[in-house]
Amino acid sequence: MSDISWRDRAAVKVADTASKIPPPWRLKPQDLQRAKEQKNLTGPFIESFLSQNEVEITTLASCDLVEKLANRTLSSLEVSEAYCKTAAIAHQISNCLHEIFFDQALQRAAELDRYFEENGKPSGSLHGLPVSLKDQFHVKGVDTTMGYIGWIDTFEGDTDPKRVQKVESQAVSELLRQGAVVYCKTSLPQTLMCGETINNLIGQTLNPINQRLSCGGSSGGEGALQALGGSSVGLGTDIGGSVRIPAAFCGLYSLKPTHNRMSYRNVANTNPGQLNYASSVGVMGTSVDSLKLVLSALTSTKPWLRDPNVVPIPWRSDIEKNTLERVDSLGKATNRPALKLGILFNDGFMTPHPPIARGLCMLRDALKKAGHTIVDWHPPHHQPAAHIHLLFLQSDGVHYVHKQLDLSGEPLIPPLRDIFKLRPPVSATTLEDLSIQGRDACEAYSDYWNSESANDAQEVDGFIMPVAPHAAVIPGRYLYTGYTEVINLLDYTAAVIPVTTADKSVDLIDPSLVPLNELDAKNWAGYDPEAYDGAPVGLQIVGRKYEEEKVWAIAKILDTILKNNKDTGRNESTTV
Repeated sequence: MSDISWRDRAAVKVADTASKIPPPWRLKPQDLQRAKEQKNLTGPFIESFLSQNEVEITTLASCDLVEKLANRTLSSLEVSEAYCKTAAIAHQISNCLHEIFFDQALQRAAELDRYFEENGKPSGSLHGLPVSLKDQFHVKGVDTTMGYIGWIDTFEGDTDPKRVQKVESQAVSELLRQGAVVYCKTSLPQTLMCGETINNLIGQTLNPINQRLSCGGSSGGEGALQALGGSSVGLGTDIGGSVRIPAAFCGLYSLKPTHNRMSYRNVANTNPGQLNYASSVGVMGTSVDSLKLVLSALTSTKPWLRDPNVVPIPWRSDIEKNTLERVDSLGKATNRPALKLGILFNDGFMTPHPPIARGLCMLRDALKKAGHTIVDWHPPHHQPAAHIHLLFLQSDGVHYVHKQLDLSGEPLIPPLRDIFKLRPPVSATTLEDLSIQGRDACEAYSDYWNSESANDAQEVDGFIMPVAPHAAVIPGRYLYTGYTEVINLLDYTAAVIPVTTADKSVDLIDPSLVPLNELDAKNWAGYDPEAYDGAPVGLQIVGRKYEEEKVWAIAKILDTILKNNKDTGRNESTTV
């Protein structure tokens, strides 16, 4: 452990990151104070610090950016400059970045412009596209702290000069191979195992849409940055909801693939030896199309040749096409089989707040109106399966986490002090028993899914469910991650789309509601329609393992339906 206190090391690192913001992009003290006084930092507020051209660039969807870069309407350098500046301002007002490497990014952008000039074509399918990264991805020449103070200026705590800032995550290599520009790394919670974003290095990242609410976690910095326009697409990871929660809380889109559909090679992680139910690399973006853009690009380069753990499945356009052809341009069912989707309103352990219930009803009603088949989804209870998943995450007695904390002497953050309390590692026999329980839970869920096809012989395409029992949550009140963790145990594919926002005039407490248990009662005691008003409501669409193309296509259809039914459900009954 260093003789320098962990607080001092953190302060030096924060100052060093801030120093990498070019002076013309640094906000004045009065602007920083004004930002603290705002409820909503997105849209007009952050755009007031940008030129009209910068606003136009940073409000384009990823696919539109790639198109304009490919036809040379925009240069890589001007796009990268706009995103770097916006990210710099976003960080100053929201605390969303861990690492800034704008100089490296702008040099790369200039090289891409030269390549285009000399070769007359883009360098790859993501030519010139700025892509942000959660601070688990290694980039050469850049720190990866993952929120651990003991990892500053090291390689995951290792001081070997052959490794420090010399390693590159395979996913980053694939991005660069396709012509992308990486330029910043976003904040995350200590250990990654938290539905909010807080660590001892930078403190807390809040929700820029409403600074009184959480941005989610663990890819929370990605959520905040994208909500502020500082990125149109980025890579995160998901071991318990980590790309789904911030997307839902920040009004964004995300897709969590099945483990090993995307390369995790040389991606930092907590407890990396826990491989029974491991983390997935996922994508977050400001549009549903951005998810496919990056996923298809990163699976088209045969990453399994460089990471033997990746399944050899390129992006299957035929599956995507077959799903999309089941609807018309408005998402309505055609003469092909309509979508058959389950909807889960309540997992039996925690009842969702009114904004979530209303969002589910909106989506159900819109789907029915579009001619699709809805199934009430009543699978095996989620909470036991989610608990099995948590036990796997704690199976080493959380010694790995404490080893990283001991490097600097920093303490656990308050939300984690109970679940990451040191304990004896589980025995090999106990681990085998847990593996059997996990297998049995997966088989029972699969059997239930298949049973819902018995009535009409049509397979259920997927199911819709909450991401959390609440909209973007009040900090400190994220009590239950079962709605996302169960999907990690099952290793299913899941996408998130924004559906609506909380509305204090209609999202009222039902006085007849009876809490399901003590934790549910505590969750409902924290519901305040006024505090949650305007908070984003996102829902997840879940498919079977390795169904990323199909799940993306369903998400695309649902997004289209919602956009063509903007008023559906706002003041309608939330009867489920």
